[in-house]
Amino acid sequence: MTDKDAYTKKLEAQMKEWQANIDKLRAQAEKAQADSQIEYERQLKDLRSRRDELQEKLSELQKNQSAAWNDIKAGADKAWDDMSKAMQDAWKRFG
Repeated sequence: MTDKDAYTKKLEAQMKEWQANIDKLRAQAEKAQADSQIEYERQLKDLRSRRDELQEKLSELQKNQSAAWNDIKAGADKAWDDMSKAMQDAWKRFG
């Protein structure tokens, strides 16, 4: 397995975990009071946006067969870090 393959599999696994967390937060948002629901929705929108950005980077990594994958990986690493921080913030606030 190449470094690229290992990284891609790791990213895919983390994406699944984050999606499960987004789903849990969504369920909590549905139970929340009206004023809390607005904040939940804002946070969920941000998480989904970051997830979509990371999914786009993952797709780029999977499609790219050249040595330029290191450049794409750098962008994916940043998106990964941003998503991780946003998920931690959401769980601190709502979890």
